[in-house]
Amino acid sequence: MDVKTKSGVPLPLGAHLRGDGVNFAVFSRYASAVDLLLFDHPQDEIPSASVSLHPGRNRTGDIWHVWIGGLGPGCLYAWRVDGPYAPERGERFNARLALLDPYAKAVVGTERWDFARLQDAETREGTVAAQAKCLLPANDFDWRDDRPPRHPWSTTIIYETHVRGLSMRHSTVRHPGTYLGVVEMIPYFQQLGITAVELLPVQEFNENETVQTNPLSGERLRNYWGYDTVAFFAPKESYASRHGDGSQVDEFKTMVRELHRAGLEVILDVVFNHSAEGDHTGPTLNFRGLDNAIYYLLEDDRRYYKNYSGTGNTMNCNHPVVRDYILDCLRHWVVEMHVDGFRFDLAAIMERDEQGNVLPNPPLLERIAEDPILHDVKLIAEAWDAAGVYQVGRFPGRRWSEWNGRYRDEVRRFWRGDQGMTGLFASRLCGSSDLYQQSSKAPLNSINYVTCHDGFTLNDLVSYAAKHNQVNGHDNRDGADENFSANYGIEGPSDDPEIERLRRRQIKNMLASLMLSRGVPMLFGGDEFRRSQAGNNNAYCQDNEGSWYDWRLLDREREIYDFTRAMIGLRRRFPLLAEERFYTAADVSWFGLDGAPPDWGAPVRSLGCHLHPEAYADELCLLFNAERHEVSFFMPQPRGGRGWRRECYSGDDQPQSSEIADGSWRMQACSLIVFSASPQG
Repeated sequence: MDVKTKSGVPLPLGAHLRGDGVNFAVFSRYASAVDLLLFDHPQDEIPSASVSLHPGRNRTGDIWHVWIGGLGPGCLYAWRVDGPYAPERGERFNARLALLDPYAKAVVGTERWDFARLQDAETREGTVAAQAKCLLPANDFDWRDDRPPRHPWSTTIIYETHVRGLSMRHSTVRHPGTYLGVVEMIPYFQQLGITAVELLPVQEFNENETVQTNPLSGERLRNYWGYDTVAFFAPKESYASRHGDGSQVDEFKTMVRELHRAGLEVILDVVFNHSAEGDHTGPTLNFRGLDNAIYYLLEDDRRYYKNYSGTGNTMNCNHPVVRDYILDCLRHWVVEMHVDGFRFDLAAIMERDEQGNVLPNPPLLERIAEDPILHDVKLIAEAWDAAGVYQVGRFPGRRWSEWNGRYRDEVRRFWRGDQGMTGLFASRLCGSSDLYQQSSKAPLNSINYVTCHDGFTLNDLVSYAAKHNQVNGHDNRDGADENFSANYGIEGPSDDPEIERLRRRQIKNMLASLMLSRGVPMLFGGDEFRRSQAGNNNAYCQDNEGSWYDWRLLDREREIYDFTRAMIGLRRRFPLLAEERFYTAADVSWFGLDGAPPDWGAPVRSLGCHLHPEAYADELCLLFNAERHEVSFFMPQPRGGRGWRRECYSGDDQPQSSEIADGSWRMQACSLIVFSASPQG
């Protein structure tokens, strides 16, 4: 290939159309030689052209750049970078390999990835043939005057789901397992009543990186969840209906546009705490081959990586170069891809400095929160890491909401019947002021959830007393050991009607608690129809029917689905439940079975709550019975002599009468009920 070149410009980084060609720019501080490799087809093992960059003409500071004439959208490229290979100093350049551009907007040929042939051990072995290629996509998508819904936190209801797993099993969509498949699910989302979909990682990763097999079947396991990002700017190729031509970019944009048209926001789960390059034995894909010691936190023996992520390496998030990279990436997803928010995996890592110490005022977190482009997006932190930092309630910055792990655990424990949980349950119901008020935060800073991708499904939470992860190939050692779960008589599925009735009540109890709590509710996709993973609480490698949503369950478990819809509707009808402030003492009255204030230290598992904020005409009375026997509550009187109206009941006897006999209400074991009183009622 004859190539017309000019020196090019250093910014913006990545590949961008410029005149009648493309400008390429990449950061590498310590490289001694940089070549741009051009390819004609994704499957090509030999580049059609190789352009060597001159350090005098093609370098500005630490940025290497070149302009190539005659190229346009669809061009394929990679980088080859040479420099010192001195692992003891943290330098791991390897000129044998083709590197992906960290700023690549699309990656193609991902089905050819062979990480085993991209190893960067002391032998420096590897081959260009095992690498995918970067593709410059066109930028002519028709957004049709797209506008983000911008739901306030007080009305937000999040649905956590997986692009592939959502529609792969027994669904009626025409494009299962894809971005377009998500579009086809929009009527379901609208009917359910959610306002945002939170997608497990969609930034490019290699689903075939795992080497273990299912010990029971011999099946090769795959990276299903996607928490090993390779290309942070690029939407996943295999989630598109077509491969090899960059269609994933337009199909992702189509998904966002159509979700917005339906009033639904898009939140991405992003993984800036580590990359897919793993530890010192892992593959060299991009960062390691460009500037290992800048992008990663290294041990004192610089051959090795600090591992606060539990996956082999830790990104050096607060280095200025890495900070800029993360900011550029977030801006790209907001400006170019129109997403509405981000959930940051193991976000406590972003608080660490280059020595791994936790900073009191982490510059990266402040820059994200104060960035003018990101000002209106939702920011959610998983406020811990894999090395012991736990910042729930203390994550820096008032803009950051947090996955509330305390909410998950204490709601589970209350309904399981653990003693001493009524006070903590009451705190979680009221927005966790004991966690957030001390940091001048509000209930909206608490993302409330009972289940998520990481752990049991809601059905499994009430069906298994212990994890069953044997199919993951780790001898059942992976996944959390303490799940605060119960099986109520038998491990796994049961045809005992009494066990099934109790399990259904407990599922309803936790779904209802979630929607009755101040804070932002997050529903784990499929819990609304009892999706099961057969007791696997760490299904990260189960890209199969064990993880995919089984839509046949929707008809079988219509009662649970209808109850979920009703509770979402109830939350919407009574905005006092979701106000962006904590309750005051004048807003809420707690009581025990006798109607008197509860003894918070007593070993009881039942609690009543009368919500009567003066700013609202409506009142609610919430009764919770986690005892394994029936109880009777003496009911409070609503204002103005009004009567109580039953709104929902999780019990299975469904009493026909709404009347409260002799001022008391009798409740089934392990049940919940909501009453309302309104001026017209």
